[in-house]
Amino acid sequence: LSIHDGFPYVFEDLHHGPFQPVSFMTTSGFGVADFVNWPDFIPVLLVFSGFIGGCAGSTAGGLKVVRVVLLAKQSAREIKALVHPTAQLPIMLGDVQVSEKVTNAVWGFFGLYVASFVIMMLLMMAADVDQVTAFSAVAACINNVGPGLGDVASSFAGMTDPVKWLSAFAMLLGRLEIFTVLVLFSPTFWRA
Repeated sequence: LSIHDGFPYVFEDLHHGPFQPVSFMTTSGFGVADFVNWPDFIPVLLVFSGFIGGCAGSTAGGLKVVRVVLLAKQSAREIKALVHPTAQLPIMLGDVQVSEKVTNAVWGFFGLYVASFVIMMLLMMAADVDQVTAFSAVAACINNVGPGLGDVASSFAGMTDPVKWLSAFAMLLGRLEIFTVLVLFSPTFWRA
């Protein structure tokens, strides 16, 4: 921020610089500065940091740190398996070996997360919302971050009712976890 003349005083840069990323990653939704006026890459970086979210077991939105770590380790394992196809390459999280069932569940969650995100973004765009606003609105809602970019930078008040309903559904998906909400739409859940 200091390099790009973010604030008049360096101490303000030192205050606002760390606060906004922490707010986005923990999905607390607090904002102490209008980050939309910061250099272009910073607001986008903040929105993407919200995808990581908080720790497992927390009420934070996003993918969760442990899932992102497991996705990265699984990806690295697949690259190693291409070089050494017969090698046994377990995924370790600390000193614990992660089972295939867990890694499959993480990939399943990631797939549903991406599919839900894309569908909701396309529905918003079909409701006449521009691409930047649609992307950041869905990101802000499904990750429970709070602020977005474009027309939802400060408030969702200017959005149409269908977009607000879609945003509310995205918030439920993010807060209650995608599997939990989508199970409610499963016929087998209601028959049991």
